[in-house]
Amino acid sequence: MKAKLGMSPIAWWNDDLAELSDDVSLEECLRQSRSAGFTGMEMGRRFPNDPAVMLPILKAADVTLCGGWFSGTLVDEEMAANKDRIQPMIDLFKAVDAPCIVYGEVGRSIQGDRSKPLATKPKLTSDEMKAYARRLTEFGEWCAEQGMPLSYHHHMAAVVETEPELDAFMRHSGEGIPLLLDAGHLAFAGGDVLRAIDNHHKRISHVHVKDVRMDVIDKLDRTKQSFLDAVALGAFTVPGDGSLDFGAIVQRFADHGYEGWFVVEAEQDPRKNPPLKMAEVGYKELMRVMTDAGYTVETQGFPSA
Repeated sequence: MKAKLGMSPIAWWNDDLAELSDDVSLEECLRQSRSAGFTGMEMGRRFPNDPAVMLPILKAADVTLCGGWFSGTLVDEEMAANKDRIQPMIDLFKAVDAPCIVYGEVGRSIQGDRSKPLATKPKLTSDEMKAYARRLTEFGEWCAEQGMPLSYHHHMAAVVETEPELDAFMRHSGEGIPLLLDAGHLAFAGGDVLRAIDNHHKRISHVHVKDVRMDVIDKLDRTKQSFLDAVALGAFTVPGDGSLDFGAIVQRFADHGYEGWFVVEAEQDPRKNPPLKMAEVGYKELMRVMTDAGYTVETQGFPSA
């Protein structure tokens, strides 16, 4: 089985918490990640939107674009508006041969609002979840028809956060909307990561190997503290530095035959947790557990042809 290891630039620059950002260029971010061993990087705010500009930067760094976040609003907003907003991203990702666009629902979400406690996260009724899942399936099918598949990201403080919400979304949606399984977000939400992989492995197309510090999460007052408060306190980290057993998690993916990207996405204070050091810790741990699980990790970055 083959696997690819990527990173998210959120370890260097945080779009929601400016104070958790390191003042490094895109080129330096890519250089550090590649020097740690990663061959892919998800898109961040300092990436150019022109493929003619992006491709030479990726080539020079010897990395590929392995995904990127789209802020979807299908829980409230019309399909046409989301299609209009995602079309330039589809065109860009096709031009640089990215594997997928990560769909993150921001409609009704409190993930970016530090004034909203975790306990006030939005909840959908059963009928709302059914309708939402159908819309996402239709949207995912349309994006795939344009040549760029989506991968749906369940997320803390959003309408699909908990394991029961994820199960309901998956039950009412179809194969047209694949799943991004994020170990850290599911664990933060109180879910069972291994059970979720067992239940939804047939639709998982992308994986975020985000670790958590459960001692930080367990101390949160969810009636007063927000998702961003939790991030600032250090709720997330890289594999090998947190509470999750990635040996068991990666083995479970292997048991179900998953092949593809495992992306380290760990937003935390770069002053307390230098991104290069964290990248090296995460890569070392992932290589250990990937080897144990029987994966061959691809080492080629930017295509040589």
